[in-house]
Amino acid sequence: MFGSDSIKTADSSKPLVVLGLSGALGHDPSAALFINGELIAAAEEESFIRKKHEKNHMPLEAASFCLDFASLRPSEVDVVAFPFAGAGLLQPDRWRYARRYWYAPDRALDAIFNGNRHYRGNVRRVRDVLEKLHISWDRVQFDAVPHHLSHASSAYHLCGFTEKTAILGIDGKGEYATTFFGWGENGRIHRIAEFYDPDSLGQLYASFTEYLGFEMLDGEYKVMGMAPFGDPDKYDLSRLVDFDGKKIRVNTDFVNTVGLRRYREAGRGFYFSTKLVEWLGPRRVGDVADDSYVHYATAIQRLYEDISLALIDHFLGDILEETGKLAFAGGGALNVKLNQRILARPDVEELFVQPAANDSGIAVGAASYATWRRNVPVAPLRHVYLGPAYTTDECVAAHEGRPRFQQVDNVPKVAAELLAAGNPVTWSQGRMEFGPRALGGRSILGCPSVCGVADRISEQIKFRERRRPFCPSVLPEVAPYMTVTFDVADEWRERIPEVVHEDGTARIQVVDKAANPRYYALLQEMQAITGNVAVLNTSLNRRGEPMVCSPQDALNMFFGSDLKYLFLEDLLVTK
Repeated sequence: MFGSDSIKTADSSKPLVVLGLSGALGHDPSAALFINGELIAAAEEESFIRKKHEKNHMPLEAASFCLDFASLRPSEVDVVAFPFAGAGLLQPDRWRYARRYWYAPDRALDAIFNGNRHYRGNVRRVRDVLEKLHISWDRVQFDAVPHHLSHASSAYHLCGFTEKTAILGIDGKGEYATTFFGWGENGRIHRIAEFYDPDSLGQLYASFTEYLGFEMLDGEYKVMGMAPFGDPDKYDLSRLVDFDGKKIRVNTDFVNTVGLRRYREAGRGFYFSTKLVEWLGPRRVGDVADDSYVHYATAIQRLYEDISLALIDHFLGDILEETGKLAFAGGGALNVKLNQRILARPDVEELFVQPAANDSGIAVGAASYATWRRNVPVAPLRHVYLGPAYTTDECVAAHEGRPRFQQVDNVPKVAAELLAAGNPVTWSQGRMEFGPRALGGRSILGCPSVCGVADRISEQIKFRERRRPFCPSVLPEVAPYMTVTFDVADEWRERIPEVVHEDGTARIQVVDKAANPRYYALLQEMQAITGNVAVLNTSLNRRGEPMVCSPQDALNMFFGSDLKYLFLEDLLVTK
């Protein structure tokens, strides 16, 4: 059980201010700010530094934004929460790790004798960020929250479920743990079981992502997009992991490898082995995939889904049978095909997937857990428009020296007319989304009934693989945040073909009027013109770049692409 050591704030008469910081594992640093239990602001460092997944960096700019947005002085921060904790020598985590890495004795011995090295380094980095933010280390309370507990809190404490709730976390790895099964009730999180590195489903999928020629942390979506094009029965990948229905043991002869077992190419080491290449053939290179690689993608996707569902049965089945509620986080929770199968289970009535489920979201989880520990209830997540916003005047200033623009009185109407005419449109409006999905704050849009618009965006603007699907934003309340795919009815496959994937599914975002009124109004205008309540939506970025944040970012991306129309707040910029 977690959280038995509740902490009270020194001054209960003032609002509790908790700043969450992430970046412990060297990627996806972010910051999140809670005031009296409500998530006020959250942002990823990549949005400001302009390097995707910003590696080996702490979230200085993101934290500065959060404090500035809330008009807080550094002295007003009560707690700094960080999603990485130490592990004592007597804890089993380090010893499990050492046993599994016997073939790499430097790793095994380091875990036993210096197992808190990363924790100590992270504390130094946090102290350095706080110094730059002028937050006194001696005054502020510091909470080091275990990595997977942070994931669990990010889903459970923000899901809004009041009943007993099953909690699932599937990730690459944290300190040592990789997978979390538990349940929450009355705010308290209880742990049922955890798996430990290298026995990680998330890392298994990521290792195979590298073998299929994509970058880890970013290419998993591409593998998932390839999967519907293949035959899952063509190749049996079961030798990658031993599974008895209760636990997994990843075969490190093939994947999740370290040291001399790693396959190396041009001086670079990968998380799969030479044995995997000898078994399945050369690592895929480039964007062209022959049949074998497509079938491999299908097989690894099914293996991941089948084992995940069986583990849910074993560890969470009784809780789901009792309550029907499941909260899911960790990078593995961004696999929307798995989420569709979870939601189809008869014992799952409601599924909440943390929209920033990967490691960028654990700044939220660490801060939400630190908030709950201090006896302050955490408010449910209402929306993810938690990043920076810019005024029209700021957009005008950023546009100085560029080609023409005009101020538009009715942005949704003008944008809908351009979309209905077959034009892709750039859409930068309001506060930026937090997390990996474009949800109508920083988006490239298209009319899903216009044949070829998806290919046009892929080839001329996004420069991405054609197999990757695009997603529809819709008006009816079906499912939020693009975290689950749904089967598309035959009638709608004909009406909005550009957002229906090869397997007949679509990853849907439902637009809430209160959270994003301008985007909601655009969908209403599209319905009036086309009769459809959907718009094709993809993130406002080019391949390999982070999502656009500022007006200057939007203009740079716009003028570096074949796009012709950019709606930048109340401005319409044209070429």
